[in-house]
Amino acid sequence: MEKMKQHWDMVGFVADGQYGIPRRCPCGGSIKHDVSPSPKFKHDFDTQPGSRYFTCTKFKDDGLHFRQPWVFGVEQEIEKLVMKVEEQSKTIEEMRKQIQIQAEEIAKLKT
Repeated sequence: MEKMKQHWDMVGFVADGQYGIPRRCPCGGSIKHDVSPSPKFKHDFDTQPGSRYFTCTKFKDDGLHFRQPWVFGVEQEIEKLVMKVEEQSKTIEEMRKQIQIQAEEIAKLKT
């Protein structure tokens, strides 16, 4: 029973970790940049030869390791960066307003 729970926990970790560019596989393995010479796994059916992947160095086709298409990881990472830039833009605008208000208060105090 404990072994089955560990297995499903690991499957959950892999599923939850499939966002953005992976830094490490839940199994503890490092991630390498891999190029697929030809479809060799069942989930490669829609890929062109030469497709790039983020792959766990200990990868086995058992669902417990990362093998994520490079395009998906980079696209999700760019989406995160765009959201961060938008947040920073709002913060900068708020700071500019605060600076303007403080500059007006300083001008009033000088007179």
